[in-house]
Amino acid sequence: MFSRLVSGSLSLGMLAAVLSATLLSAQAASNSTAPSSAVVLHAARILNVEQGTIQSPGEIYIRDGRIVAVGQTVQHPADARVIDLGDTTLMPGLIDAHVHLFLHPGAEDMQTVVESVPERTIYAELAARDDLMAGFTAERDMGTEGAGSADTAVRNAIDAGLIPGPHMRISGNAISILGGHEDAIHFNPAEHISSNATYADSTDEIIHVIREQLKDGSSFVKMYETGADTLHNGVFHTPWQFSEAQLAAAVAEAARMGTVVGVHCTGEPGALFAATAGVASIDHAYQLSDETMRLMRAKQIYAVPTFAISEYFADHADSPSAAASEHAMLDYHVEQFHRQLAAGVPMAVGSDVGPFPHGTQAREFVLMVKYGMTPADVLRADLLHGARLLGWSDHMGQIKPGFDADIIAVPGNPLEDISAVTHVGFVMKDGAIVRNDLPPTVR
Repeated sequence: MFSRLVSGSLSLGMLAAVLSATLLSAQAASNSTAPSSAVVLHAARILNVEQGTIQSPGEIYIRDGRIVAVGQTVQHPADARVIDLGDTTLMPGLIDAHVHLFLHPGAEDMQTVVESVPERTIYAELAARDDLMAGFTAERDMGTEGAGSADTAVRNAIDAGLIPGPHMRISGNAISILGGHEDAIHFNPAEHISSNATYADSTDEIIHVIREQLKDGSSFVKMYETGADTLHNGVFHTPWQFSEAQLAAAVAEAARMGTVVGVHCTGEPGALFAATAGVASIDHAYQLSDETMRLMRAKQIYAVPTFAISEYFADHADSPSAAASEHAMLDYHVEQFHRQLAAGVPMAVGSDVGPFPHGTQAREFVLMVKYGMTPADVLRADLLHGARLLGWSDHMGQIKPGFDADIIAVPGNPLEDISAVTHVGFVMKDGAIVRNDLPPTVR
């Protein structure tokens, strides 16, 4: 985000760390356990996401990367490996509905200036690996921040089994207006610094960019609907960027191609424009009017609060005044979140990870509980709503027969202590074990 300027370049030490991590990433990909003909996972507990209950003990029978049976006990075929994961809870792989694989801490605002797209793609590969190892088996990448369609290559490499990473929905570059959010408005104009988004200033340009991005491999559309935010004496203000008619045209074009639009949108009236137009999600959602909340509830448009990034910026501000401003914005966001919960706005879970370290974003679950949701509701928001938002609800987000064997194991009971999801010890994606720190007992 060009709003927070830092300087510097990739040092030799950082380059060595990247190269070393790349080798570890390749090793992780080669060492992951491929799906066998049959696997049975056993643990002390298993989570029923839909009902918000725990069954004890729990077992899952998996064959060829798919769940065959679930229960306190399941059949143990003669050819099955039985893996005892001990005093843990089995649950679906986590979903992060708002990530930035092409961002990393420490150089957020200068990445398009000092880092090449190939360099940033290496970072993105490592970010995907770190997110998967933290238990996130599916993600929605909300813009490459100036790296164009490079996320297509990362997604395709993951799908081909070349590198480890979650199932990905990707947007390519986000879409914004000239001089809008993510444009290089703080730089010397004579240098012609590129925007971190793709310009579209008219309906025709919006449709052209959407078509171009879908051609280049994106799977949904990300648009910046609001710009710079200000909070003064409790009054929140953020300028809107696209009209309701422009957003409706974007939604219609995306729908023509079988996909959806998600918007960066922090407040009104942009949020009302987005809800009326029928976007799939309103991400950040610091401020929503009563009418916007009514429409979101009626249309099942998800709010994605992204508290983790707000907390990180508040705790890592570069001056006391900046810290005070960030904390005031976070407090306002929490106050508005309470209103949204009371109004029945549907929630999904997204962290905005990238400016803070990949693999640590399960903090979002903890904050959503801290600010008013129950653990069961946060898990439903993440796994049920997240799967619907990503368009994968028919095979992802629950442990049930026929679904993908994307499964994690966490200590304790996440319905009692949501922080359990920050301590993932076992990760399976499509029936392949990609992480196991427990270690299991194989029978």
